[in-house]
Amino acid sequence: MPTRIRLQRKGKKGRPYYHVVVADSRAPRDGKYIERIGAYDPNQNPAFVEVNTDKALDWLQKGAQPSDTCRAILSYSGVVYKNHLANGVKKGAFDQAEADRRFDIWKNEKNAKIEGKKSKLAQGSDAATKARIDAEKKVAADMAAAHSAKLAALSAPPVIEPIAEEAPAEEAPAAEGEAPAAE
Repeated sequence: MPTRIRLQRKGKKGRPYYHVVVADSRAPRDGKYIERIGAYDPNQNPAFVEVNTDKALDWLQKGAQPSDTCRAILSYSGVVYKNHLANGVKKGAFDQAEADRRFDIWKNEKNAKIEGKKSKLAQGSDAATKARIDAEKKVAADMAAAHSAKLAALSAPPVIEPIAEEAPAEEAPAAEGEAPAAE
């Protein structure tokens, strides 16, 4: 029975999450499986990956073939590297203590990268939030200034200038041939 390590889709439309399962390669995608060895949620940033490394390593050593996506997930969680180190121990390239030391170094570096990404995302969202709030404050201040100017113009008493009486204009003497102006 050829076994595969693959994803089993769960969740609703547009918001999937996956179980990492070991299944017969002839079984349908969301059908019967042998064992569930982890979970994967791509909707989070960074993506949530949880894999039982001991079970996954055991299945890899038994000959289960991971799908392309599962190979990437197993590589991300360190199972593929741990399998590589276990094969090195079997061949006598180094001992188990050296393999554990190398894996611990890799795991610490990986965790540092993940924490760095999380903190960078948090700082980026904080900076974006601060910039958005500052822009909203500026718009609100501009609107308040325009509104207060408009209210000041409406509430000020109207300026009425007195109309000066016009002095009667002296009539210019009529030129010859013109009729006098009728009043």
